[in-house]
Amino acid sequence: MSDTCLLIPTLDEEKALPALIAKVARLDPRPSEVLLVDGGSEDATVSLARKAGWHVIEADRGRGVQINTGVAAARATNVCVLHADTVPPVDMVAVIEEVLADPKTSLAGFTPIIRGRKTRWGTTAHNWAKTWYAPLLFRPSLFLRGGRLLFGDHAMFFRRGDFLGCGGCDPAAKVMEEADLCIRMTELGRVRMVPRTIETSDRRIAEWGGLKANWIYLKVGFLWATGARQRLERHYPDVR
Repeated sequence: MSDTCLLIPTLDEEKALPALIAKVARLDPRPSEVLLVDGGSEDATVSLARKAGWHVIEADRGRGVQINTGVAAARATNVCVLHADTVPPVDMVAVIEEVLADPKTSLAGFTPIIRGRKTRWGTTAHNWAKTWYAPLLFRPSLFLRGGRLLFGDHAMFFRRGDFLGCGGCDPAAKVMEEADLCIRMTELGRVRMVPRTIETSDRRIAEWGGLKANWIYLKVGFLWATGARQRLERHYPDVR
């Protein structure tokens, strides 16, 4: 029996959710629980999740507060934050539990491949590179202690007790909540990206175009790193 909870923060994800529901049903081993924390969807997101047998929790809108709410409600030892537009590998739970068996690892994530009708290799490579250069440039002390900055595309996972012990996500954060969490978790151990791939949707790149998408990623990251964190979501519009 696994001891891992999949926590899925959502807002109006009825288009993406059927594919994720099918993938989660095929995971081997199965997660011990699946929590969908909804931030006020006005579509069929909640009804789809309930029909799939998932536990649904409603919270205020914002990924930071939604993740905090879900972790507080989880019963499992390990928690993985899985976005609705991400395709997990069938052995996801086994990978999570193997990695977190190392007490020196406080937080980890998968290696994402950005894919839709085609694979976005340029953005995929940039996503990998920025986990290294972002802490090196903006948080060198974090980098030297084994820290990396991971993001939602990485399907980050951690021990529930460590998350609660470090204070969790910034409840005001609607974007970049993962970067703040990585900084806090580095105080407890190593933050790492494991060499196991996970697929995530290219819907933002398809909507914005490759150059614009990577410019937005860089701009939001720079604003966060320099302390201009008020209303970052204005620079990172929703794509559903």
